[in-house]
Amino acid sequence: MSKEALIEALNKDLANEYQAIVMYTTYSAAVKGSARLQLVDFFQSEIPDEQGHAQYLADKIVALGGVPTTTPAPVPSAETPREMLERVLEAEKKAVEGYSARSEQAKEAGELGLAIQLEDMIVDETGHYEETKKLLDEWS
Repeated sequence: MSKEALIEALNKDLANEYQAIVMYTTYSAAVKGSARLQLVDFFQSEIPDEQGHAQYLADKIVALGGVPTTTPAPVPSAETPREMLERVLEAEKKAVEGYSARSEQAKEAGELGLAIQLEDMIVDETGHYEETKKLLDEWS
């Protein structure tokens, strides 16, 4: 994989992290119903991890000679708490898949530090996915 292709892929990951930040922020403000307080806490607790991921990606893109994107991927609309959790689950699954592919690509490009950091981010995103799935599994 060329450095330019890696930068382009990392920028897509960065746009997805921006999306997650906006999604969690928006959903925490918009969620209603009997589980509001629990979900507000859940959504807001995820924001710092996503911000950390975004900052790392932006810094790495610059280190590789690129320019970080400033545009988030579109945030899917959701009306109900269940829909919000379903959209979060989809986004976290996408992040795990993207970082898994990117880690392999980074290894191929000789960017071992990046590959290892992406593996750590896979662990974070897998945890987010599993916690969201647990909430959804018992949702009525």
